[in-house]
Amino acid sequence: MNQAVISAIHLDAVGGVAGDMFVAALLDVRPELWPGCQAALAALELPPGVEASPAPHSDGTLGGSRFVVTDTDTGHSHTHWHQIRSRLQEAALTDDVRDAALGIFQALAEAEAAVHAIAVDEVAFHEVGAVDSIVDVVCAAAIIAAIGPCRWSVGPLPRGRGQVRTAHGVLPLPAPATLKLLEGFLLFDDGEEGERITPTGAAILRHLEVAQDIDGKVRRLVGTGTGFGTRTFESRSNVLRATLYAAAEGDLASDHVEVLRCEIDDQSAEDLAVALDHLRRSAGVIDVCQWPVFAKKGRIATALQVLTQPEAADRVIAEILDETTTLGVRREARARCTLERRSGRSHEIGIKLARRPGGLTAKAEMDDLAAIEGAAARRATRREAEAKALLAEDGNGDDDAA
Repeated sequence: MNQAVISAIHLDAVGGVAGDMFVAALLDVRPELWPGCQAALAALELPPGVEASPAPHSDGTLGGSRFVVTDTDTGHSHTHWHQIRSRLQEAALTDDVRDAALGIFQALAEAEAAVHAIAVDEVAFHEVGAVDSIVDVVCAAAIIAAIGPCRWSVGPLPRGRGQVRTAHGVLPLPAPATLKLLEGFLLFDDGEEGERITPTGAAILRHLEVAQDIDGKVRRLVGTGTGFGTRTFESRSNVLRATLYAAAEGDLASDHVEVLRCEIDDQSAEDLAVALDHLRRSAGVIDVCQWPVFAKKGRIATALQVLTQPEAADRVIAEILDETTTLGVRREARARCTLERRSGRSHEIGIKLARRPGGLTAKAEMDDLAAIEGAAARRATRREAEAKALLAEDGNGDDDAA
């Protein structure tokens, strides 16, 4: 319960960005996220002989972690995107982990389709279809889901140089699909040969819709993780560094969001409910609200308001226009203030803690109370869990509240 809520994460691609480096860097600074990765991998029901784990590592200059995946079956062949998609959809993953994993693979599939001039469902992954890459993506998704909404940023990215031998033959570096995913990012050439940004690494960056700068807000540094890649360079450590920040203690966090609004008067209630559920799961969406209004000609309509991260607004607008019958969406950028908050568990009940100007408050998750029969029993359990969480936060609780 004593983990600060993360408001921003900055990535420094000293050596580059790859799926295993991303996972290693985040687990290096937040090792308590590893059980969630293990649960996600268990849900995938990986073949026998596949093992994955973070491990301490040093190159003699820096210390950190590597993420090691071993597979005793070396007879890998290509895997189509629709096969991976079906596997993720059928696996017993939590919705947020599944959505993040699908989002990363979808970004990669769209890039591959664009550079090879084929339909997205015809995309066959070769290197990325290997078990180790699937493990990297699912663990990255589990970490992203566990951290929750925050501002991701990355510094300029090393371009790399030379050629790479792939299932498509010899290709220049960066690989075509990687370049497609990196459109809009700042790149530079540091003189090192070889692949510096892998397709999986680029797809993670694209899915996170990372900013290319550190904002000017005052934040509290809460930790730094170092993730090693498999290659070595003469002039630098092959690492990805992740720096985690929280809002300054006692301060209200502030940021900017896009507010998207429209009214809908000609879509059935059941279809609109499905549409809004899809919007709630979309990357970058913070909140979705709806309420009844009177529209033109005295019709009862639904007013829709969607809060999104600024970098996701254009894509979310397109999704609103696809998912609903509205013919237009109003948008405005707004500043907002938010409380420092964090999540944990007490008596097997999920708890949200918020630090308000007048002190700390705790709120039990109703979904975890739903199985308890009787309003009085639910209230008693809720009060006990909330009280124990507050005591644990003050250092007076026992280990069960952590």
